[in-house]
Amino acid sequence: MEKTVKVGLLGLGVVGTGVLEILADHQEKIKKSIGASLVVSKALIRPGEDKSALAKKYNLELVTELEAILADPEIAIVVEVMGRIEPARTFIKKALLSGKHVVTANKDLLAQYGSELVDLARDQQRNLYYEASVAGGIPILRTIANSLAADDITEVLGIVNGTTNYMLTKMVQEHRTYEETLKEAQELGFAESDPTNDVDGIDAAYKMVILSKFAFGMTVTMDQVKIKGIRGLAAEDVSMADRLGYTVKLIGSTIKKDDSISVEVGPVLVAHHHPLASIHNEMNAVFIKSSGIGESMYYGPGAGSRPTATSIVADLMTIVNKMKKNTVGHRFTGYTQPTKITPPTENISKYFLSLEMPDEHGQFLKLAEIMSQAEVGFEQVVQEKGDGAHARVVLITHATSETKLATIQQAIKEKTKYKLLSLMKVMGE
Repeated sequence: MEKTVKVGLLGLGVVGTGVLEILADHQEKIKKSIGASLVVSKALIRPGEDKSALAKKYNLELVTELEAILADPEIAIVVEVMGRIEPARTFIKKALLSGKHVVTANKDLLAQYGSELVDLARDQQRNLYYEASVAGGIPILRTIANSLAADDITEVLGIVNGTTNYMLTKMVQEHRTYEETLKEAQELGFAESDPTNDVDGIDAAYKMVILSKFAFGMTVTMDQVKIKGIRGLAAEDVSMADRLGYTVKLIGSTIKKDDSISVEVGPVLVAHHHPLASIHNEMNAVFIKSSGIGESMYYGPGAGSRPTATSIVADLMTIVNKMKKNTVGHRFTGYTQPTKITPPTENISKYFLSLEMPDEHGQFLKLAEIMSQAEVGFEQVVQEKGDGAHARVVLITHATSETKLATIQQAIKEKTKYKLLSLMKVMGE
C-alpha cells in the first residue's frame, strides 16, 4: 500500500475544517497507527465560496464539481460533511459506484436511507462508515458493534441532542421558561433559527433509528418511532418534577422486550439518582443495559467541529486498515434481526400527568374513578391551588401500558372539563 492515502472532502464548513485540523495535528500518531499518512487532496465547495485561505494552509485543491474528485484515481476515500439529504445521498451513491470508500456524519440521511447506502457499499465491495452520525465525539457505534458484540443489549437510553439538553438544564437549574432558554440557545449557536428538528425531537429520533440498528440489528423507519419534543414544555411541570425527585430530560430510547423493540423520543422524568440525570448543558450521553456488563454509560460532546472530526478521522483510519487487509465491503455492523415493534399493550411505563381542573367539589373523585376503571393506580399525587376557578393536579401513575394510558386520556377528554397540560414517561427507579 502507498504510504499516503488521499481523501476527497465534500463540504468545507465547520466540520470539514475540523477534519483538516485533526489530520494536521495528529498526523504523526495516525501514520504510526495505520502505517500511512492521511491527506485531504481535494475539497468540494459551492461555486462562489471563498475557501482559499484553507486551501493554502492545508495544501489542497478546491473544486466545484463532484466529478473532479470521483475521477481522481489517487483519491481512495470520500468524506461527506455537507449535511441534509440531497445532494449528499446522490453524491455518496456516485462515490461508491466510482469505487471510493465513504465516511459520513449525516444522521438524517442514514436514518432514512442507510439501508440503501449500506447495501450499495456491500455490492460495490466498498466500506461505508458513519461513527460521527450519532453523539458526535462519543464512539458509541463502534463500541456497540465491537466491544459489546458478545453482549445481549436490552436497553439503550440516550441524551443525544445537545440543544434540548442545554435548554432543559437551564429550565431546571435556573427556573426559566422554554421560550427564554430557546432564545439563549439560539444566541449561543446551539439552536438554529428554525429549531424544529431539535425541539420537536426529530434530530434525536434519527439517531435512535441508527442506534436501534446497532444494538438490536433491526431496521426501524421514522414512522415506527414515537416522537415528542419539548416545544412548549411548561416551566411549572419541570419544577414540579424536580420537587418529586426527578429531572426532565429529552430521552431517546430503544428497549427490547422478548423479540421486539420499542423506539421513542420524548421528555422523560429521570430519577435524580440515575446517571443520565447528571448530564448537563450541551453534553450527550448514551446509557446501555445489557446482560453481560450490566449498566454502562458513554459521555461526551455530541457536536462541535473537533469532536465530530475526531470520529470521522477514526473512521478513515479504520477504512485504511481494512484496505491493507483487503477486507472491504463489510458492513459497519453485521448484526441483523427481523424488525418487530412492541405492541402498545406490552409497552409498560410509569407516567407523569399534569392536569388543570375546575376547583369544584368532587372533581378529584371523578379523576380517581377514571383511573380505577382503567385499572391504573396513583404512586404520587400533588394538588395545588390555581387561579381560584381552577386547581392543578399532578400525579405519577403506577406502571401501566400505553393502551390503558390512552383509555385514561380518552375518558378525560370525553367525560371531564379537565385540561391535560403535560404527559411524560417516568424512568430511573
